[in-house]
Amino acid sequence: MKNNSTPKKSTSKSEWMKEASKAKNSGMKFTSLSGRDLDICYTPEDIKETNYYNEIGYPGEYPYTRGIHHNMYRGKIWTMRQFAGFGTPEDTNQRFKYLLAHGQTGLSTAFDMPTLMGWDADAPVSEGEVGICGVAVSSLQDMEILFSGIPLDQVSTSMTINSPAIVIFAYYLAVAEKQGVPFNKLRGTLQNDILKEYIAQKEYIYPPKESMRIITDMIEYCTNEVPQFNPVSVSGYHIREAGSTAAQELAFTLADGFAYIEACIERGMDVDTFAPRISHFFNSHLDFFEEIAKFRAARRIYAKRMKNKYKAKNPKSWTLRFHTQTAGCSLTAQQPENNIVRTAIEALAGVLGGTQSLHTNSMDETLALPSDKAVKIALRTQQIIAYEHGVINVADPLGGSYFVEKLTDDIEAEAEKYFDLIDAQGGVVACIENGFFQREIADAAYRYQQELDKKEKIVVGVNEFIEEEEKIEIPILQISKEVEDKQIRRLKELKASRNNDDVKSSLNSLKQSAADGKNLMPPVLECARKYVTLGEMCNELKEVFGVYEEQAVF
Repeated sequence: MKNNSTPKKSTSKSEWMKEASKAKNSGMKFTSLSGRDLDICYTPEDIKETNYYNEIGYPGEYPYTRGIHHNMYRGKIWTMRQFAGFGTPEDTNQRFKYLLAHGQTGLSTAFDMPTLMGWDADAPVSEGEVGICGVAVSSLQDMEILFSGIPLDQVSTSMTINSPAIVIFAYYLAVAEKQGVPFNKLRGTLQNDILKEYIAQKEYIYPPKESMRIITDMIEYCTNEVPQFNPVSVSGYHIREAGSTAAQELAFTLADGFAYIEACIERGMDVDTFAPRISHFFNSHLDFFEEIAKFRAARRIYAKRMKNKYKAKNPKSWTLRFHTQTAGCSLTAQQPENNIVRTAIEALAGVLGGTQSLHTNSMDETLALPSDKAVKIALRTQQIIAYEHGVINVADPLGGSYFVEKLTDDIEAEAEKYFDLIDAQGGVVACIENGFFQREIADAAYRYQQELDKKEKIVVGVNEFIEEEEKIEIPILQISKEVEDKQIRRLKELKASRNNDDVKSSLNSLKQSAADGKNLMPPVLECARKYVTLGEMCNELKEVFGVYEEQAVF
């Protein structure tokens, strides 16, 4: 006999959930990477309070939830910007040219640890670190070699540098002068986000207030003299790498950015003169949908704050422009070829989240600086997504997904709670000094590590699907001791051949400007032109500003 009865249909989510909860469960922990509890399924009921036009809207229109351009990647594919920098300036110059020849559309510069900390290659503390984790730059001479044969009016250059960013930027400007390139033709981005250094990465020199003064000087100078350059890229990437959740990354990053905006307004600058040149830098981690929602929430929060709190009138001041890098902390030394898959998924999340610029990590980065082969695979990953995958055809193709829209709302709400907590404690600098950010990130990292230890979360090749007799069979880039020796010899020859009377005079002017509260960009640029070294300038500023020592946080 035929059964003609009609299967029961649920009339509400709660009714359906009662039936769904009876289904067999594998026992895995079904939370997001950030520990967010997730429903089995999402429905119109989850976003019934969301007003489409006010909260979601169309791409290219306020509040930019769906993207900052009307036609998104139909108009311009994101900038493919692979991080590069190792060894001597000659070594990295060759890598730059290699990447440009293989289709990269922008340069991204990594500096070694001595450079990041404001030390010259010949400083005793630099021993063993010169050229190891990035390119060694101690002087204008090094910067001239780094960009030899690369017309600075034809490329966009990103530089990952923070505490000594003002010096490295001055070297870049001096190279442009020598190439005959006007400052108003230069395009690129300085990371220059010192607040996140205190929060997460810990590569700082001066105390927070003095560092904020330097960055405000740079924003003011670029607004007037280098109008196409982004003087600061507010970076959540390292906050996430330190172990934060997605919402913490978003909230702490935007809070840092708003602190820079407030500092410039206090300086007397019109928000619309500088805000369009402040960019942001986010991490794209492995939780595909959570990351996409994070990027969408970021745009919406930024647009609302810029328009309503800071009274920006130019729509370009409302738009959050950001670079994305796939998550270095998700890469594993075990079974490193698996990192190609991880990176591809993370890159796709960045694209579906609407990024303007993208770096894809190489499979070997947990072992060493990327080899030529590994970095080419990483670049090809972006090109396959751009040209073969079909994702550029539609702006915000996941917009309207019940799940994605609910996640976007939830992450926005969580970020807003963090803004209230930060304001209640006196702002970003106060929260750095009292350890609030550090404690929040540490708690999140500890929670995730416990999940890994209990195998509630699986990392393939690390806590499951392990190969006991694994052999790593990929080429590893090695940096020889000759790099350090060459850099020290070059620096010694430079100091002997330059006009040291000019060096002394320009350093005195720099120190006086620091003490008098004048904008530091002009005297730093004059020092650069006289071949004053990075370490010499940073040491002069230390005498005025002091050196920051972080308080222990428990």
